[in-house]
Amino acid sequence: MRTLRLVVAALVPLALVVLSFRTTTKSATAAPQLPCTPSSLGMAFNGRMKLDSIQQFGCEGKWAYVWATVGTGLYAFGVTEVLTFDATVHQWKLVSRATDCKASILPSVIYRQGCFSN
Repeated sequence: MRTLRLVVAALVPLALVVLSFRTTTKSATAAPQLPCTPSSLGMAFNGRMKLDSIQQFGCEGKWAYVWATVGTGLYAFGVTEVLTFDATVHQWKLVSRATDCKASILPSVIYRQGCFSN
């Protein structure tokens, strides 16, 4: 009986260590990468602004900037847009530069490249 107690007393702490390691390992998975490609960013231009081309873009975290041409022919013009990734629909969406262009909100590269032109 005494031997059985010693074996159980030794196995319980060992089992707790193994289980805590397995839980920690599973919860430490990397966050999924957000799609930062011209096609994924271009899908945000689905309203009145019809995208013609993207000249430059960049992403950091859930934020992005795009330098693009919208419209065609005589009605084409350059725009600079700031976007955020909407995880609920897994798509980029345009945001208001008037409200979101703040250094306290945006990563520095997005703030510099997306908020100071056009």
